[in-house]
Amino acid sequence: MKSALETSIRGEVRISVRNLVEFILRSGDIDERKKGGGDLESMLEGARIHRMIQSRMGSDYHAEVMLRQSFAEEAFDIVIEGRADGIIYKDGFADGDPVVIDEIKSTWKDVERLSGPEPVHLAQAKCYAYMFARQNELPEITVRMTYVNLLNQQLRYFHETYTVREITAWFEALYSSYKKWAVFEYEWKQLRNRTAGELPFPFPYREGQKELCAQVYQTIVHRKKLFIEAPTGVGKTVSTVFPSVKAVGTLKADKLFYLTAKTITRTVAAECFDILRDKGLRFKTVILTAKEKICFQEQKSCNPEDCPFAKGHFDRINDAIYDLLTHSDSFSRESIEEYAIKHQVCPFELGLDMSLFSDAVICDYNYVFDPNVYLRRFFSDNPAGNYIFLVDEAHNLVDRAIKMYSAELFKEDFLTVKSLVREVDHKLSRALDTCNRKLLLIKRQTEPGKARVFSDITELILALNRVYARLDDFLEEQERFEKREELLDFYFRLMHFINMYDNLGDNNYVIYSEFGDDGRLMLKLLCVDPSENLKQRLTKAVSTVFFSATLLPIRYYRDMLGAEAEDYAVYAKTVFDEKKRGLFIASDVSSKYTRRNELEYRRIAEYIRAVANSRLGNYMVFFPSHSFLTRVYEQYTTCFGEEEEELLCQKSSMNEAEREEFLASFEKARADGERSRIGFCVIGGIFSEGIDLKNDSLIGAVIVGTGIPLVCNERELMKDCYEKKGLNGFDYAYRFPGMNKVLQAAGRVIRTVDDIGVVALLDERFLSASYKKLFPREWSSYEVLRLATKEDQLSEFWTLV
Repeated sequence: MKSALETSIRGEVRISVRNLVEFILRSGDIDERKKGGGDLESMLEGARIHRMIQSRMGSDYHAEVMLRQSFAEEAFDIVIEGRADGIIYKDGFADGDPVVIDEIKSTWKDVERLSGPEPVHLAQAKCYAYMFARQNELPEITVRMTYVNLLNQQLRYFHETYTVREITAWFEALYSSYKKWAVFEYEWKQLRNRTAGELPFPFPYREGQKELCAQVYQTIVHRKKLFIEAPTGVGKTVSTVFPSVKAVGTLKADKLFYLTAKTITRTVAAECFDILRDKGLRFKTVILTAKEKICFQEQKSCNPEDCPFAKGHFDRINDAIYDLLTHSDSFSRESIEEYAIKHQVCPFELGLDMSLFSDAVICDYNYVFDPNVYLRRFFSDNPAGNYIFLVDEAHNLVDRAIKMYSAELFKEDFLTVKSLVREVDHKLSRALDTCNRKLLLIKRQTEPGKARVFSDITELILALNRVYARLDDFLEEQERFEKREELLDFYFRLMHFINMYDNLGDNNYVIYSEFGDDGRLMLKLLCVDPSENLKQRLTKAVSTVFFSATLLPIRYYRDMLGAEAEDYAVYAKTVFDEKKRGLFIASDVSSKYTRRNELEYRRIAEYIRAVANSRLGNYMVFFPSHSFLTRVYEQYTTCFGEEEEELLCQKSSMNEAEREEFLASFEKARADGERSRIGFCVIGGIFSEGIDLKNDSLIGAVIVGTGIPLVCNERELMKDCYEKKGLNGFDYAYRFPGMNKVLQAAGRVIRTVDDIGVVALLDERFLSASYKKLFPREWSSYEVLRLATKEDQLSEFWTLV
């Protein structure tokens, strides 16, 4: 279902044919055993085959016919619309000439095994049949369902003829079931728009905040993208949400998506909407929670035999939606779980469905940008929706997008899957063996420790398609196969690889192989520049606002996140007093590989000790790696012992309870008589961003090194690719991503305009021009630290503040 209903200024409620039938006519169980993923077709390939079929149908075949039917209600019109794949008729509709509605569906399944059309597919075609028959006063009309196999292009047809009385009675029943939803939506949006128009800004404006709100609103009006560098003290959440709500209220958009990478920022966004509701706004919001977190079952098995919430889910889900919809405006995780238990439905699916009727969807980046899990109900049908995207902590999206749009396969997995199915499906076994042989050729061309780049893997892709098609059939037929979960994991990784290959751009991808540390051969489609992929997703919104406290250098993020030349960028003003932050740069230590020795580790330990001794409090130190952390920690305890300060170390792997315990240690300020606490952490890790330690909870951050990623085959390939684009390869592959980690780690200290703290950068490279030009404006003043005078320099800062 693409979106919730859309209300226009003329009193219309619109819904697409596909959305209508998929919402009203669903029934039965959730049963992922029957999906196998085969219905997740390659959109590009499917569209190509649709056009091919349409072009072969002759002069009486009218392709891509837009149909629209309006129904007058008391206060508004309900408009149902969609695009029929094809309608077969002779001009003039001579008596006796048949009229056929053709609905084309592409699939990886063997079409000869289909026993009939999918009910939802048929219902979609019947809606088109009703509209066309009514508008052209036809006595009867035929529906043809055309299924085409994506691999061999084999066709299978299913025909059904209806009298106008039959098709009208069927459609009127469908319309009657839908009407209450349209009435509710229309009345709700009248209330929403009125309260949005009357809504005042919830706080006194800080300096520059009103101008920032205006810039966001104007960006939406002009349907552009905006990049905001928003340092501490700006109030970036309310400064982007408030004007977006205003834009929805004035019909500039119908829904906004608040996209984040961290749970904590989703909570902050939800609290912002609560504040606006306290000021009189009526605005429905939902927070989407990952399935593994919200599922009620210990074992995540989505089928009616293993999960009581899956059994009969679709028979009860619409009642659950209407109940929650009419009793709350904030669809939090807790309320979704409450109503899921009340109606015995899946909480994850209930959350997704509530997004259809929400004015704001607060969710992870994945739900918009990930090619495998994006919300198809909003983004799969039409090229654009009436949406606003607010992308919080937007610096995270670059790495996330590179991972989303890359794909990898391992040769050894084909042998593993072959061993699982060898005795059950000989055709699938042979197809897997063919792929393994082709991967063996790649293996022989790959040297240990080196990456082997390939320009063409077409033959392998053809073989992978055959495996995929056969595996799709196997999963459909073998619902109770003992090793089904292992096959599904392989199936989805294979599907992702094939889909990403179809999306390759000339300069945005590198195809390479290399051996992993475990000796396995990996073949990877590496997305080095996700901008084109992101642009395709960004077209789904009327406007996108990217914002972060560390969106520097702005040209790097514009390049990587898909900006157009006419898009906007602003540096938001902050009211934070720079004198409350002491920025120190050490001139006589470095994390360079050539400098890594026991003497350098000791010097770094001395700096850490000086920072922690300058004032009683909580401190975090961020290192380039766990091994570097360990060496400095050993030097620290050897030289200074463990009695003077309380020392905590981030482990290489920590479960959720361990992470929470570590973080809880820093949530209270140190009191007289206590020791300073020092957390030894890894930069770019779980504690270097996304944590919110306000006031005196954290008064200092020490950052060891420049944060650049480790040199490896993949980073070197990225560097080469950027240089071929005419960019500075080292900057784009190493320096800019590294500096962002530094800025994020430093940002843990100052969380509010009232905070006071120190940031110490322990690497002499920060004093070079190539790094200083990357400093944010609020880092204009800094002091150079030296081992001989470090204690006095740090003490002076605390004395002055």
